[in-house]
Amino acid sequence: MTIAALTSLTEGTVIPFGGDRYTTVPAELAAAFRAGDQLHVIQSTGALLHVPEAVRTAVAAQVDAAVDAFTRLRSTKPGAVHDFYSAFAGALADDAVWDQIQAANAEDVARAERLGRSTTRLRVSERMRHDMITGLHGWAEQQAARPEDGSADLVEQVAHDGWSVEIVSAPLGVIGFVFEGRPNVFADAAGVLATGNTAVLRIGGDALATAQAIDRRALRPALHSAGLPEGAITLVPVRDRAAGWALFSDSRIALAVVRGSGAAVTQLGSVARQSGTPVSAHGTGGAWLVADHGADAGRFADVVQHSLDRKVCNTLNVAVVVHDRADELVPLLLQAVDQAAAARGGVARLHVARGSEQWVPPVEFERRILVRRPEGPYDEPRASLLPLDELGTEWEWEDTPELSLVVVDDIDEAVTLFNTYSPQFVASLVSADPVAHARFRDLVNAPFVGDGFTRWVDGQYALARPELGLSNWEDGRLLGRAGVLTGSDLTTRRMFARHDSSDQHR
Repeated sequence: MTIAALTSLTEGTVIPFGGDRYTTVPAELAAAFRAGDQLHVIQSTGALLHVPEAVRTAVAAQVDAAVDAFTRLRSTKPGAVHDFYSAFAGALADDAVWDQIQAANAEDVARAERLGRSTTRLRVSERMRHDMITGLHGWAEQQAARPEDGSADLVEQVAHDGWSVEIVSAPLGVIGFVFEGRPNVFADAAGVLATGNTAVLRIGGDALATAQAIDRRALRPALHSAGLPEGAITLVPVRDRAAGWALFSDSRIALAVVRGSGAAVTQLGSVARQSGTPVSAHGTGGAWLVADHGADAGRFADVVQHSLDRKVCNTLNVAVVVHDRADELVPLLLQAVDQAAAARGGVARLHVARGSEQWVPPVEFERRILVRRPEGPYDEPRASLLPLDELGTEWEWEDTPELSLVVVDDIDEAVTLFNTYSPQFVASLVSADPVAHARFRDLVNAPFVGDGFTRWVDGQYALARPELGLSNWEDGRLLGRAGVLTGSDLTTRRMFARHDSSDQHR
């Protein structure tokens, strides 16, 4: 079998994918592709992803540094990682440093506004600064609590006659970390060092200048002062989104962590999986909330409103109501979503699953509202019909809360819809019936299950632990850990044998 390098593409060339489907090379891709570039074919969708050689080279340089740093970390002085976290937090607390970060952020925001992009999550603030510093101190406290004799790494010891086996935790290696344009995630990602890993970070292009300022003014000086290798945490200096594809296709990455939401997260996860790299994909698809026969109406309304305060991965995305309570609860739902929208200066957008429209006033389908999305404002109907098989659609709203509604017969039908169409992430049940809750927990295929508002799903908020990311179960369950990914989760296992006699044999 002859294997040759791909040096060019021809318009119209057939590209098979998924085993039984094909797509063709478009003219613009054929014209742009050069020798040294990469082409990735997503096997689930047929998407053709072009990685220019310059992007590939820039990413590879960062991975080179991280691989080297991973080896050198093993010989750093005790307490160095603790000192790094303390120094990083101290730098962010320095007003002179923060002023420079704010100046860079102002440039990012101005650039994003010129391009018509959302700046809601891009802007740094004193609250964001405080949260970053708090998170870094949390990592430092974890390090301070670890005994220096290595005993914390011992998972289990199995004794035999004349010999024994120790099972010990060990770092994974280089973590590839891709996250949206939220500068505060930069501090979260530093948690990889807590268990001896290194990381290559790729932030959304809109926040690159801010991230580079954090890198130069706070992170890099902290690495230097703590005596840690320069490549322990590196930042990809490229805005091109192809940098994420290049990073996740590098076979030296031990784990691909992707934060964000929507199709971009799914696509990045596919690139990593096709390259043989395990993935921790941040939860996408939003949360589902179910109200059953025993739901308290007031509690239901409160839960809906408090689950829509802003758009993040754990925001309410699908509301499910049993039909014998729909006449009462659907009007409360509409009031609650509008109360959440009023706090942002608008009216909520509703997608009604086909077959459930009889519980929504007809006027809502005729009414027009202004819907503010990340890419701009749109004139749209207040309510519109949604095919049942599109219930898993995640609504990427900006200032206009947006969600789907479906009316079902009972909890079992609600769970079936969740397990079939959702990304299997967050599920909540409002009910006064403990038997219903027990059944819901047993049947729903979600890592995060609650009985109230959905926005509790956050490592720092729920567990008081700095969080690297959250995982849904759409593409399977990662072995041996919860849906919250923290620094302590980034480990594998090694086994060491101790033999009393050289004559031991089987």
